[in-house]
Amino acid sequence: MPLQNRVTPTSELIAHPARGLLYGNRGCLHDEAGRIRRRYHGRLWIACRLQFRGWRRSPLLQPGRFTELFFLDEATAFAAGHRPCALCRREDYVRFGEILRELHPSQRKAVEIDAQLHGERLDGRAHRLHEAQLDDLPDGAFVLDGGRPHLVLGSELLRWTPAGYDERVHRPCCAAVLITPPSLVHVLRAGWQGAVPLLHPTAE
Repeated sequence: MPLQNRVTPTSELIAHPARGLLYGNRGCLHDEAGRIRRRYHGRLWIACRLQFRGWRRSPLLQPGRFTELFFLDEATAFAAGHRPCALCRREDYVRFGEILRELHPSQRKAVEIDAQLHGERLDGRAHRLHEAQLDDLPDGAFVLDGGRPHLVLGSELLRWTPAGYDERVHRPCCAAVLITPPSLVHVLRAGWQGAVPLLHPTAE
């Protein structure tokens, strides 16, 4: 039975057998039986490499340890509100901070970045949504279309699924409900390319 540790663009945790291209965490979310009991624990939401220094990550969901989460790609992780890990993705983290300081010059510490993102990704206990113009969004951003998360890519919107992107529709020029936090849209607009895949191969 698949574990409830796959992350959707709206930051929900679901159970699905498909594997993602990124790993991460947002604290310990599970109980001693491995059942998810909370959506997050703390403001540190990170996205990591699947492999780093030969570290083994099994068995998963050990009691008292952080909950191992998996993302389809980095665009999904950004939409959910996760940033690059400062340990396993040090160069990405440094570049990420430089780009964010273009928008928030005073934010130099990880705790300040995390506080900014926390306010942009949550509305109470729910994922915070934002307003945007579709023709102003960079590739890699996520919007809601027909109530479903869609990836912005070129002239198209691609429907997200846990296993990849499937249906494609034309990208209209209109107002949209933005899923990706605005600060992370800024990072994407800067032409972000990190050490992990920004887009799943099904987006090609």
